[in-house]
Amino acid sequence: MNKFQILQNKILNLDDLKSEIYKWRENNEKIVFTNGCFDLIHVGHIEYLAKASDLGNKLIIGLNTDDSVKRLKGENRPILDQKARAETLAALFFVDAVIFFDEDTPYQLIKALQPDILVKGGDYKTDDIVGADIVKNYGGVVETIPLVQGYSTSNIIDKIINLYK
Repeated sequence: MNKFQILQNKILNLDDLKSEIYKWRENNEKIVFTNGCFDLIHVGHIEYLAKASDLGNKLIIGLNTDDSVKRLKGENRPILDQKARAETLAALFFVDAVIFFDEDTPYQLIKALQPDILVKGGDYKTDDIVGADIVKNYGGVVETIPLVQGYSTSNIIDKIINLYK
C-alpha cells in the first residue's frame, strides 16, 4: 500500500470507524477524541493535536463538514474544503482516524464512538465541552489543552485581508 492510500484509509465513515475502535479496544488502547473545523491548519492546531494524541494510544478527529462550518463560521468559510482538511489531518503521523460530522456539534458522534478521553482547547471549561456528560457517565475522562497563543485561523485570514487593503 502506498503512502497516499494509508492517508486515505484514515478517513473513515462511522461503521468503519466503529470496527477500528473495536479492534483498538481489544488491544486495550486508549481512544482520544477531539473535534473542530481545522480550517487553514497552523502550528497551534499541530501542537494541540500532538498533545491530545499523547493522552492515549489512538487519536480520532471529528471534522466539521463544509456545510457545518458555513453554519458556524459564516458564508465565506471554510477556506479549504472538507476533503483538503481531512487529508491534511490524516497526513499527520499521530492522527489515527478522521471522521466527518455534519451537525453543529459532535454530540451524536461522541455518543456513538464513546472515546476514553475527550479533549478540547483550554478556551473551554470542562463542563461546557459538548459530549462531556456522555464521556463522564461511562467513566471516561475530559481534558483541556492550553491554546498556543498567537495562532488562530481568524488571525491568519485577517493578516491576508490586510495584505490586500
